[in-house]
Amino acid sequence: MPPGYFDRMYAHDVDPWRFTTRWYERRKRALTMAMLPRARYRRGFEPGCSIGVLTEELAGRCDHVVSTDIAERALDAARSRLSRPNRTPVEFRLWGLGQPWETEEFDLIVFSEVCYYLDTASLRDVFEQAVAHLEPGGTLLCAHWRHVVADYPLTGDEVHAIARQTAGLSASAHYDDEDVLIDVFAASTGIPPSVAEVEGLV
Repeated sequence: MPPGYFDRMYAHDVDPWRFTTRWYERRKRALTMAMLPRARYRRGFEPGCSIGVLTEELAGRCDHVVSTDIAERALDAARSRLSRPNRTPVEFRLWGLGQPWETEEFDLIVFSEVCYYLDTASLRDVFEQAVAHLEPGGTLLCAHWRHVVADYPLTGDEVHAIARQTAGLSASAHYDDEDVLIDVFAASTGIPPSVAEVEGLV
């Protein structure tokens, strides 16, 4: 995307994609959370968190969440949304897909409405990095708008096609309609999660 694209979006409107009001966004979040196979995760990673609406729901299912964005104003809004005491710790970072990853592992990575901002080569590398940073049996969820947006290098369908071609990911669930694609993958290396882990008992 052009330099400053997201800063310009947030300069005019703190919620430019209407995460808090659009039915599409509310419905997609409900589908996203319902498709996560485990009741509980230890450490989740959410690149492109925007103003933290999905982050807030992920925090209810994770012991710790790392959420990132490349727009400082979006991160400020997300921090404010999740600033109440006695909440799951959420670590906000100024960072974007395509930048070097920290040396850390997650049992949940969520790519929601973020991957179509990259070109094909960059996105292939991102999915390879995701596999490298997923714990064995960990969950990767992708959710993207399906309609063509002139500004975006890729469509949601193209994003998910690349995800399905990524070595080390095993498809475990799929949903699609005319507006949204959601795919859930497990890191195919190592031992799959036990029933107890899926049900959040361990």
